[in-house]
Amino acid sequence: MTAATSSNRPGASKMSPMVKRGIGAAVVVALLIAMGLDTTVVPIGSDIGASADQFSPEKYGKSEFPKVQQKIEQRAAPAPVLVKALKDNKDTAVKKYGVPNDIGPILSVKFTGTVGDGQDGIYNVKVPGVPDDLTIRVQTGPAVMGTVLRDGAGDISFGDFTNQIQYQNAGAAINNEMKKEVLSGLNRDALKGKKVTVVGAFQLINPSNWLVTPVRFSVQQ
Repeated sequence: MTAATSSNRPGASKMSPMVKRGIGAAVVVALLIAMGLDTTVVPIGSDIGASADQFSPEKYGKSEFPKVQQKIEQRAAPAPVLVKALKDNKDTAVKKYGVPNDIGPILSVKFTGTVGDGQDGIYNVKVPGVPDDLTIRVQTGPAVMGTVLRDGAGDISFGDFTNQIQYQNAGAAINNEMKKEVLSGLNRDALKGKKVTVVGAFQLINPSNWLVTPVRFSVQQ
């Protein structure tokens, strides 16, 4: 005698395909609900879920710019003094007024002069006491290029960061904080002909052309 299977045993009920599909759909819905209850919606820009040590360029710039500003101010030489020091002994001048760098040393300088022509926020400044063949220019924004402030601090290095992106972001963050603290509200269109006092840093690549990124900038009324 052949044993009765579950499908043909007396009293066994047959499950229709529609019922099976209904049960399957119910299981899927229950799973989705469970997943939804375990999911947190994080708004764009929120700190939720960020690790405690996640790098924040904005916070970094705010905390580090005052330190960078102070170091550059402490090293800054009057422009005529720096010209002479570089002429007498470049290595000694860099040691006293700047920091070494692979591309070229970064030097700190201060001066008062008259603003001349400018383009894209970069203005020539005529400074008494410096040679006529030396062009001094100053970045006034809104775009501030380069990493002179980061590198001019002298104690910020690639090894302080997780990767190259963080290192670059650190330089941009310091520039951005400088713009907020130093250049905010500056009327660039009215600068020509004005007397300005500047403290800043530049990378010595072309000895006859200094492009200064300021840490102090004031306009005499």
